[in-house]
Amino acid sequence: MENTLLSVSDFIAVTNQTLEYAYPSVQVEGEVSSFKINQEKYVFFDIKDAGGSIGCFMTVWQLRVPIEDGMKVIITATPKLTQWGKFSLTVKSVRPSGEGALKKSFEILKAKLDKEGLFLPERKRALPATPAHIAVISSIGAAGYADFIKILGDRWGGVRVDVGHVQVQGESAPDQMIRALKYFNERDELPEVIVMIRGGGSADDLSAFNDEQLVRAIAASRVPTLVGVGHEIDESLADLVADVSAATPSNAAQIIVPDRAEVVRAVQYRLQSVLPRMLQAIQTQRDNVSASLARAVDAIDAHHEQTSEQFDRLRRVLAQLNPQVVLQRGYALIRGVPSVGNTIEIETYTAIMKAEVRQYDKK
Repeated sequence: MENTLLSVSDFIAVTNQTLEYAYPSVQVEGEVSSFKINQEKYVFFDIKDAGGSIGCFMTVWQLRVPIEDGMKVIITATPKLTQWGKFSLTVKSVRPSGEGALKKSFEILKAKLDKEGLFLPERKRALPATPAHIAVISSIGAAGYADFIKILGDRWGGVRVDVGHVQVQGESAPDQMIRALKYFNERDELPEVIVMIRGGGSADDLSAFNDEQLVRAIAASRVPTLVGVGHEIDESLADLVADVSAATPSNAAQIIVPDRAEVVRAVQYRLQSVLPRMLQAIQTQRDNVSASLARAVDAIDAHHEQTSEQFDRLRRVLAQLNPQVVLQRGYALIRGVPSVGNTIEIETYTAIMKAEVRQYDKK
């Protein structure tokens, strides 16, 4: 092949075109070294193994999990020849590889967010006792989602469930869950609770729930959040920042709604315990009313007797004032003007007579 004369810039451009065509995206696993951040914008580090080392570059906002020298990571990147002739990898994403690196990254970010106060109990909100409308962020094909929906219906039923179907593991999972959170927080009709769930898995499977931007999105949610990820022994940063954390998706359903059967039993028990007290209270009121009626009847009888005695006394007084009674005792009733020469009428108990006044003297 005939050699082609290229300028340095053209050579770099042709090389990058070739690399982009051949390797638009590569995943490389290795150990981090020479990690540094410049101007709080740019991230530089080398990724190496026993046989070699490659320089890496990315922006701070692309670094979703903390890394440090010595950690084993997997990067997704594009190979590139810089204008200075240095071969490097332009990193799109980076994630810890292996249990040790995952744990180390988890602890670094946990300490950072804890220092900011994102896990404080006083910032957490209580969930409504019996929500009528919830939103669920999960993979609808996952067993954890199926368990949650079944238990939710068995325990209470009638709850409106809006679902944000997302990936719950893998590189794109955090961004999908962040978009779902944003969607439910910006709706005109807000749900009462946002539930984020996934079943168990390896530490790598659950690492999406330790994504810094996802954790901050949960903390910023306008709607109270409930997160149930993995098994009881699993702990994620999403669990720690949520308003309420569930041990599993099934436990999330148990937390969010009460058990209808238990509620019925509790109501029946309360009715059974209250009924005797109600009957006793009714009997007490009946006894009080009966006693009040008896006192009222006694008072009426006493008043009637007193009135009757007063009436008898008045009747006797009136009887004594009757003119016929007075005449019966020997008195006489005189009618007319007692003047000399006038005729007057005299009434006794047994007779009426007329007489002429012959003498009249004033007393």
